[in-house]
Amino acid sequence: MTTKTKRTTIYLEPDLHKALRMKAVTASRSVSELVNEAVKKSFAADAEDLEVFETRANEPSISYDEMIKKLKKDGRI
Repeated sequence: MTTKTKRTTIYLEPDLHKALRMKAVTASRSVSELVNEAVKKSFAADAEDLEVFETRANEPSISYDEMIKKLKKDGRI
């Protein structure tokens, strides 16, 4: 099975690069596999956040000042 990939250059902090290489070796995976997995997880988290924003779009909003007053009135601060 051949997967099409694109080559890119990224710059990592030296300690992050070292840790990533070590993890790749211990997991018997390539650095590219680990980076691809991390990016996919990040995008999946973004997609979840966007879904939540969409479902809450019609909720009434409250200003910061109003929220602080409400918390104070309710005895939470």
